[in-house]
Amino acid sequence: QVQLVESGGGLVQAGDSLRLSCELSGGTFTRYTMGWFRQAPGKEREFVATIPRSGRSTLYADSLKDRFTISRDSAKNTVYLQMNGLKSEDTGVYYCAARENIFGSTQTSGYQTWGQGTQVTVSS
Repeated sequence: QVQLVESGGGLVQAGDSLRLSCELSGGTFTRYTMGWFRQAPGKEREFVATIPRSGRSTLYADSLKDRFTISRDSAKNTVYLQMNGLKSEDTGVYYCAARENIFGSTQTSGYQTWGQGTQVTVSS
């Protein structure tokens, strides 16, 4: 059974950086396209970024592409989300997700497996 475990969240100041990690276990990492989503209090879960199995192309939410970078390391079965210039509106729970498809998806329904989430809080 595939499992995802996120780490790296925390409390930071506006303008700081954080790198989130998500390790996949119980499956073959290179079979999965990976994604990051986030959910702010009282809001729906929203797409952040996705990276395909090849790692060669990435897709971001338009409002985040200048500050966030998704990457993956097959040797470590891990996908990362580097977040720079954090703002208070970036506060929320960040979720890692996996799908068995060569293409990414911006929809939560496109992913079969989810992590438990990691809290990111940005104070202004």
